[in-house]
Amino acid sequence: MKIIRYLDRKGELGFGRIDDEGLMFVIRQNEKGGFSATDDPADPGKILSPVDFRCIYCVGLNYKAHAEESGEEPPKHPMIFMKAATAIQDPGAPIVLPRFLRSDMVDYEGELGVVIGRPCKNITKEEALDHVLGYVCANDVSARDWQKEKGGGQYCRGKTFDTFCPVGPCLVTTDEIPDPSKLTLRTYLNDDVVQESGTDDLIFDVPTLIAFLSGSTTLLPGTLILTGTPSGVGSAQDPRRFLMSGDEVTVEIEGIGKLTNFVVEEALTDEDYEKEKN
Repeated sequence: MKIIRYLDRKGELGFGRIDDEGLMFVIRQNEKGGFSATDDPADPGKILSPVDFRCIYCVGLNYKAHAEESGEEPPKHPMIFMKAATAIQDPGAPIVLPRFLRSDMVDYEGELGVVIGRPCKNITKEEALDHVLGYVCANDVSARDWQKEKGGGQYCRGKTFDTFCPVGPCLVTTDEIPDPSKLTLRTYLNDDVVQESGTDDLIFDVPTLIAFLSGSTTLLPGTLILTGTPSGVGSAQDPRRFLMSGDEVTVEIEGIGKLTNFVVEEALTDEDYEKEKN
């Protein structure tokens, strides 16, 4: 099932499903606290990220071709960093280029996202997919200067600005994607295909990542795992191609859909400008 989360025309939160023709229908909570799909048409005013995520784990250098274009040896263990939940952005909403902590090196990273549906800790690879609720399209937007030379040796600063984690437009449940290692991912910058890869190029596949992250650590429902980006990022192109105001970025994953966001500059107030000077 393809599940969406939305605000209706009155601003009230709702859930829906998308059928094979792209039509949307209401999902309602029943008396027992569960959810039931209906045939009542949904009327979303605004599509939200499909889950109110509580924790975001990310994986660096997890495609063989991306490690090669970065000039790095493939890691022996998954390279993990995190984004703040405040980085989540809705489908169709803007990616905002930072201007208070300015970056002119903001990059796109199309990724497959995995959403945990059941608590898990110390699980094996064989058990891992039983704890997955579903899969999403995601964009691990990255300010390369703050990620590297300005970041104090940590990725967090360059990865977790507001709007730097668009997710959506829907969550696709595991019954529709039994094997997440057999998907095609593409990223479009305006009209150009800039990334294209199969998830079979992952160095550490989805079960391996879940098992690793659950080691001595509880993964709660609503945890999002970004599995890494393939080759073709803007920082590796010649000349380099960073996001600019007016750009549009689309992440498309086979069987899930298309996540599209446009790019704007952060609007600063007069007070912000005074703070920036000081």
